[in-house]
Amino acid sequence: MGAGHAHRLYRHGHSPVHRLPPHCKLVAVLGFVVVVVSTPREALWAFALYAVLLAAVAAVARVPAGFLLKRLAIEVPFVAFALLMPFVVPGEQTELLGLTVSVPGLWGAWNVLAKGTLGVAASVLLASTTELRSLLLGLQRLRLPPLLVQIASFMLRYGDVITDELRRMSIARRSRGFEARGVRHWGVLAKTAGALFIRSYERGERVHLAMVSRGYTGTMPVIDEVTASRAQWAYACALPVLALGVCLLGWTV
Repeated sequence: MGAGHAHRLYRHGHSPVHRLPPHCKLVAVLGFVVVVVSTPREALWAFALYAVLLAAVAAVARVPAGFLLKRLAIEVPFVAFALLMPFVVPGEQTELLGLTVSVPGLWGAWNVLAKGTLGVAASVLLASTTELRSLLLGLQRLRLPPLLVQIASFMLRYGDVITDELRRMSIARRSRGFEARGVRHWGVLAKTAGALFIRSYERGERVHLAMVSRGYTGTMPVIDEVTASRAQWAYACALPVLALGVCLLGWTV
């Protein structure tokens, strides 16, 4: 269903977290994210405890801190947005590091940074300990609509194919002496994007015809039936349950 090779986000290992069934990990991560989002932003200590919980999971999964931090760079656009909030959100003003900033903006920036970072970290841990094909099987096990699972599987499988096609086109341009150096070259890049779209569309048609000729009728066969024991469910749910306890304390303290 997925690609035949491991994705660069995945880190091969044999830890207890790696061995958990994928649908258990999906439910655990979803529950953890929901709990984090539900936590009041004023409970600063609660977010520190969430970070400790994720650090404990990373330690059990043997995922190095550098590996995790490097992949957290995906949230840089959200960080930039959050850093602007203290300067654009109206409300009570205060001084911070010699700058006049908005108090509601500061709380909003903290809310985005804390919850966003924890959510991204949990997702990175999930991707680091679960192969993409296993994730798709887990979604199938959780009764996600089959069409959505198929779309996700094709996106994961052929994303690398399209990227490789773009790389070959880039090599062809450079071999002919072309280097994009300014606005005047945007036309060539636009033509490249159009050519890539046409090639991808044609490849998709060929793939579909090949699948139909092999008996594809709109559904993908389930090759592996993934099951989970009660102990595995309990092990996976430890993270969201502990986080829920922290969240409840955050609302009451």
